[in-house]
Amino acid sequence: MTTVHGRLDLPDLPPLFREFSMMPLVSISRAQRAPLTWANWHGTVYHGLPTNLYRRGRGEGGYLAFLGRICPEKGVDKAIEIAHRAELPLKIAAKIDIADLAYYNSKINQLLNGPGVEFVGEIGEKAKETFLGGAMALLFPIDWPEPFGLVMIEAMANGTPVIAFKRGSVPEILDHGVTGIVVDDVEEALAMLPQALALDRKRIRRHFEERFSVERMASDYVALYDDVLRRGTVNTRALTRTADQPSRDAA
Repeated sequence: MTTVHGRLDLPDLPPLFREFSMMPLVSISRAQRAPLTWANWHGTVYHGLPTNLYRRGRGEGGYLAFLGRICPEKGVDKAIEIAHRAELPLKIAAKIDIADLAYYNSKINQLLNGPGVEFVGEIGEKAKETFLGGAMALLFPIDWPEPFGLVMIEAMANGTPVIAFKRGSVPEILDHGVTGIVVDDVEEALAMLPQALALDRKRIRRHFEERFSVERMASDYVALYDDVLRRGTVNTRALTRTADQPSRDAA
């Protein structure tokens, strides 16, 4: 059984999934399946984190946070716009991949010099607790079919509310009005910001423990493996034939 972790709307993927259609697949969100609804899906298992990895923060830093990569699909420019128009400081903890360097230089670099914007660079696991726990809210204004969005549950683990655009898995991962606010655009994010900042951080942390613990993730996988073995849904003969056949390239 294979867990698919990335986006599935790429042109080279349908032939691959058809060729190995006997393999049971696990999605990390229901939304992730949309481009390949016909694939051999056996279940969805949301990511989980150790409950002792982060402690609940108090949001006493007085800033909004952005955590992720600087690339077009992650929407750091929208995060800067939201913070600027809300007249709140924004701290950006992000890495810049070589593939996104041109985008950073042409679109983002000049925005980082604006008032209230602090670019802290890429941070590790230990620094995330202070960064997210001190934030009033995490901004997640994505512009792509996000398969999961691990940073959302990292924020929840710190008790930090999330303001996220309604793309991909976001409506599945966030409980609107409980762990965050799901919006369509910048204007709605600004309108809903006071509601997001008023969310109960203790309740956010509790929902994280209930929905996104590593124990829950592991038990979900065990249940899926048990189900596949019990039902005998893996076509082992087909697997053997595929392995024994010479590849098309070799032919």
